[in-house]
Amino acid sequence: MVTAYVMVKANTGEADRLKSEMVGLDGVESVNIVAGDVDFIVKVSVDQPAQVKEIVADHIQAIDGVEDTQTYISMD
Repeated sequence: MVTAYVMVKANTGEADRLKSEMVGLDGVESVNIVAGDVDFIVKVSVDQPAQVKEIVADHIQAIDGVEDTQTYISMD
């Protein structure tokens, strides 16, 4: 099992809409709205590292209002 944390920066005030779109993605375990340099922390749990790339590059970054992402793969 691969766990990753995706930091998501948004350029819209529609936090609830963005959260609901990300929560609905396969492999997304949780989405938290946070204060700080990013707007969301998304926890992803999948079988293969390539699936993390697919979720982030093909789905999260494609959501209207997502400005930037940074992905961190858990080492334990």
